[in-house]
Amino acid sequence: MKYMIASDIHGSALYCGLLKEHFLKEGAEKLILLGDLLYHGARNPLPEGYSTLETAAILNSLKETVVCVKGNCDSEVDSLVLEFPVAADLILFPAAGRNILFTHGHKTPALPGKGDVLFCGHFHVPACEEREGYLYCNCGSVSIPKENSPRSYCVLEGNTILWKKLETGETFLSRQI
Repeated sequence: MKYMIASDIHGSALYCGLLKEHFLKEGAEKLILLGDLLYHGARNPLPEGYSTLETAAILNSLKETVVCVKGNCDSEVDSLVLEFPVAADLILFPAAGRNILFTHGHKTPALPGKGDVLFCGHFHVPACEEREGYLYCNCGSVSIPKENSPRSYCVLEGNTILWKKLETGETFLSRQI
């Protein structure tokens, strides 16, 4: 199965639209969203193309494929405009012979086991590193990248993870798991 993983859209209809274009081009079966979908947060500037209702409409057009965890900027009121659940703190998928845990990253509701993969967003910086027996992966941010990183998303297919630039779809990091 092919998954696209993205986080921290923060209400940017512009970058959410680009994410949708890449999702359709990639032919992924599921779009796994790691939180912070509509609101930009008090510590972040307004992202380019900020429109929570337009962002919700774009995401709702993909609702049959979306799996989502709740981020620190997501609130109960978001469920009034989103047509898919945004309540789970953690989702666990078995894939590539491992457990893959998806969470936003502002809190870790369960510690990964040896050999597991932990995917998160929250920090807005793409990352891939071994940590105490598990693989930590951060897909970066769709709309507000930090530390001079590109706007990004990940693709997981089989046992390969690709980090891609949102504007071009170009792979800038890859990892076998």
